[in-house]
Amino acid sequence: MSGRWVVVAPSRARRPGAPRPGGGEGADDRTGCPLCEGRETATPPETFAIAPPGRPPDTPGWRVRVVPNKFPAFGPWPRHGDREDGLFTRRAAVGRQEVVVHSPRHARTLGDLGVRELELVADAWQARAAAAWEAGFSYVHALVNEGAGGGASLAHSHSQLVWLEEEPPFVRLERELQEAAEGCLLCRVLAEERQQRMRVVDERDGIVLLCPFAGRQPYEMLAAPLECERQPYASPSLAAALALAAEGVRRLRVAEGPVPLNLWLHAGGHWHLEILPRFGVLAGIELGAGYFVNTMAPESAAGILRES
Repeated sequence: MSGRWVVVAPSRARRPGAPRPGGGEGADDRTGCPLCEGRETATPPETFAIAPPGRPPDTPGWRVRVVPNKFPAFGPWPRHGDREDGLFTRRAAVGRQEVVVHSPRHARTLGDLGVRELELVADAWQARAAAAWEAGFSYVHALVNEGAGGGASLAHSHSQLVWLEEEPPFVRLERELQEAAEGCLLCRVLAEERQQRMRVVDERDGIVLLCPFAGRQPYEMLAAPLECERQPYASPSLAAALALAAEGVRRLRVAEGPVPLNLWLHAGGHWHLEILPRFGVLAGIELGAGYFVNTMAPESAAGILRES
């Protein structure tokens, strides 16, 4: 689906100084956490909240809270279009970045959230995507970073929504590869995975969780609806997919302890969630040659997660 090649090399996990799992959470900062209930003034004013009727904005009592990102990469810059300078092209990084606080309590990972909490997170994602479309943005990139190794600066469980004017490059590439195939490529992949079973971790509520063929890192996972759905932000299955992804995170913690990770929603074509644990760093083979090196076969990872 991506065109990537992966070298599966379990022996590299035994090399001296090889990265080891663990330490994914870092120090607990709950005493000064700006995302906990009761510290609403420590964030920018909220743009959306799921809360009881009549609750004043930026006060306790919320279930999910959305605030602007204080340090955005994309922002409301003036639109000037592409500017050519010889071989070089520039454009403004026009967009909007929001932080979705998943719970008023100090949960530290998706795996700590209950089913109802995850349903509310899905509701918030969908409500803010509708607002993005109304504002003229065509794509919303939803992502979760956990642990310092995954790029998270705060331990309190949260996600980010990036409003974009067009599909990002990776999403566009995968969509084009799928469209070039005969029918939906992900549908064919899921059918084969379910038939072979060796990389399937779990399946429930019309969602399958698996360790994909040629995963980039140990325990990489993918959660996708079995039905070919094109619009996650209008799908009733988004909450179920988040719940199964969170189950995968919980199983990973049982198997390996806290592990930094990244999760994102791929909303182009047959939508799906990708979960990428961060067991190592990108080095010269990945960055210079384009080959990802995975020290655990996905079949082995799926077997461990099924038993965890």
